[in-house]
Amino acid sequence: MSANITFFNNKKILVTGGAGFLGTKVIEELIKKGASRDNIRIPRSRECDLRDPQNCRNVVQDIDIVIHLAAKVGGIGYNQEHPAELFYDNAIMGIQLMEAARHAGLSKFVAIGTVCAYPKFTPVPFKEESIWDGYPEETNAPYGIAKKMLLVQAQSYRQQYGFNAIYLLPVNLYGPGDNFNPDSSHVIPALIKKFVDAKRKNLPYVEIWGTGSASREFLYVDDAARGIVLATEQYNGIEPVNLGAGKEISIRDLVTTIKENIDYKGELKYDTNKPDGQPRRCLDTQKAKDYFGFTAEVSFEEGIKKTIEWYRNNS
Repeated sequence: MSANITFFNNKKILVTGGAGFLGTKVIEELIKKGASRDNIRIPRSRECDLRDPQNCRNVVQDIDIVIHLAAKVGGIGYNQEHPAELFYDNAIMGIQLMEAARHAGLSKFVAIGTVCAYPKFTPVPFKEESIWDGYPEETNAPYGIAKKMLLVQAQSYRQQYGFNAIYLLPVNLYGPGDNFNPDSSHVIPALIKKFVDAKRKNLPYVEIWGTGSASREFLYVDDAARGIVLATEQYNGIEPVNLGAGKEISIRDLVTTIKENIDYKGELKYDTNKPDGQPRRCLDTQKAKDYFGFTAEVSFEEGIKKTIEWYRNNS
C-alpha cells in the first residue's frame, strides 16, 4: 500500500503521552511524515490530568487527530500492588478522551491497547479474533481489561456515530529511553539494570523472578512508532490490529542474552516463588502487514545492544 506523504500536512494532532518513551518516537515519525511540530499538541500529565473530563474536552479543541498513548503501566510487581489504579486510570482516561473527541467532531482517534488484553491461554501466535476467548493473565488483568474497554468503545462509536476510531495492540516494547525504575519497569529494562548494576558492584549473583519458562515477544520502540503512524495514516477499519515482531523468546534465553551482552560473570538465581506472568506471548502480525504495510525492521539482537548501550551511557 503506498503512503500518502501529504496526509499529515496541516493536520492538528493531539498525542497523549507524547513526552514519554513511545510518544517521543511517535512525534519524530509524524514529523518525518510531514506533520508540523507546531501542529502537534502534547498534554503533560502534571498540567492536564485526563481523568478530569473537562481537561479532555479542552485538549481536543481545534484538533483533527488524537493518538492516545498515555497510560499508567508497570511490571508484574507494580501490577500486583496497584490493580485498582491501573484499572481506573487507564479506563477513565481513554473513555473520556474518546467521548470528548467524538463530541468535538475529530476526523480520527487512534487508541493504543496492549497485549495484556489477550486471554491468559491464547493459542500462539495470538490472532486478533482470539481477544475475547478468555480472561487475561491475573497479574495484569485490571490493566489489560481497562485498555480492552477502549476497543469496545471504538467499535460501538463507529457503529452508532460513524466515528473513525481504530484500535492497535502492541506487544511489549523496549529500547533506548525506556523506564528503568525497578519499581515500575518491564522485564527488559529491569533485567538490564540488574545486570549492569551487578557488574559495576561485582555482585556474586543476579536474582530473576519466576522460573524463566515463560516466553515474550518484544518490539523495538522505533518500529512501534512507525507502525502507529502508518496505521494513523492508512488504516480506518473496525478490527483491532496487532503490532509486533512476530517472534518470541523465553525469559531464560532473554536473561542469557542480556547477561552475555553485559559480560556479567556471576551466577543466576531464579526465585520460583515469584510469578511468571502469562505463559506465552507472541502475536500474529499479518493484518498489520496487509492493512497498512507494517513489518518490524530492527532485529532483537541489534535492539538489545542499543538499549544496553543507552542505559550504560545514561544511568
